[in-house]
Amino acid sequence: MIQIDLERCLHCGGCVGLCPVDALTLYGERLEVSEACTECGICVKFCPVEALEVPR
Repeated sequence: MIQIDLERCLHCGGCVGLCPVDALTLYGERLEVSEACTECGICVKFCPVEALEVPR
């Protein structure tokens, strides 16, 4: 599952729209990743502040 750096995240929601399996949800200023996450890395690649990462 993708990891979120909550201190870096701008809560812009850009990653939410990019996720092909709708695993990301933004609730106000809280970003959540569901178990549907396939760790494809699309959201990681496009995050403007590098707040997301695929765990090793």
